[in-house]
Amino acid sequence: MASSLPPYALEVTPESSLQFSITQYPPSSGGDGDESNASKCMLTLRHTGATKECLAFKVKTTQPRRYLVRPNQGIVYPNSSETISILLVDKDRQVLWSTYERLGQSALDHSKDKFLVQSCVVSEEFAEQFQGDERGEGGQYRKELVEALTAMWNSVASGGTDVAVYNKKLHVKHLVDVSTGDAGNNEASAAGAGAGLGGTLPPSFSQPNQQSADKMSPEQLFDEVASLRRKYDELVAFSVNLTAERDILNNTLEQTRRDLNREIASRQALEKQGFKGGPVKGGVGGQNKSKGGGGISMNTMIIVVILSFLAAIRATNNGSVGFLRSVPALGGFLGFNRLDHPSRVDSALKDEL
Repeated sequence: MASSLPPYALEVTPESSLQFSITQYPPSSGGDGDESNASKCMLTLRHTGATKECLAFKVKTTQPRRYLVRPNQGIVYPNSSETISILLVDKDRQVLWSTYERLGQSALDHSKDKFLVQSCVVSEEFAEQFQGDERGEGGQYRKELVEALTAMWNSVASGGTDVAVYNKKLHVKHLVDVSTGDAGNNEASAAGAGAGLGGTLPPSFSQPNQQSADKMSPEQLFDEVASLRRKYDELVAFSVNLTAERDILNNTLEQTRRDLNREIASRQALEKQGFKGGPVKGGVGGQNKSKGGGGISMNTMIIVVILSFLAAIRATNNGSVGFLRSVPALGGFLGFNRLDHPSRVDSALKDEL
């Protein structure tokens, strides 16, 4: 691996991922602010000696509140190495353990947490001020040196210098230590208890510790009380959620019942009016049905008859209806044939005289 790296790159171990062990209880009995409560992972940065210049490093993460990195920046001299301690705080350890209890290991296998290790060459004058300096807790430099490193990396990030930077990305894996808890039995007991209530209880609401209280240390008793308190809070939250879901279902059922009754009443009203169509929408289905039925209204028929009558009178006065005498039966019905016979014409003249 070292032969394929550029001279300004540090060799990172582990190479691709950081693994954190997730346990049910803290590794020690310290307080929540104690670092010993956190799962720890070690990261090693080694100067391969490909260049005689010193290399500066900086470790970044996508979850700065979840992980505590010490030191997160520094100087590595040729053919030397630097060990980085990465701590997972206890609060997030508990969150990850609760996720494991609810969804299993598969929910932790796709962690989006990532780390980025950056390295670049620094001048000899810049590196000399770090040589021989006494470090504080966690390998941290003095405040002045930390500020100098921060300013240098800010200058590199803003493009103020043409220094080449090597970036190494690391993924995070959270692996549950099942030896510290019986999660499988907890899930089975929770499922059986939830079946009697018509739902599923939180898997973390497991069977109480069967160990006798008089055999527990004060720390174990405190942890057990804290665990029972969390389980009680989860059970209360679960009951509240069930009540809310019940209310939502009742409201939905009542609204559906009202819609059904309204639909039935609309159909009955249409049937009484003689319509056998589909459901009424918006209360105007009957009007739409009468308008779109395709029949001729009475007013339209009266207007047509009057117009036809007037047209017939006008045609008679103009003498333009003679063509009707050639129509079989119609001519006789209208009296044209009677006027065509001479005898009938003479008889008519005599009557007039």
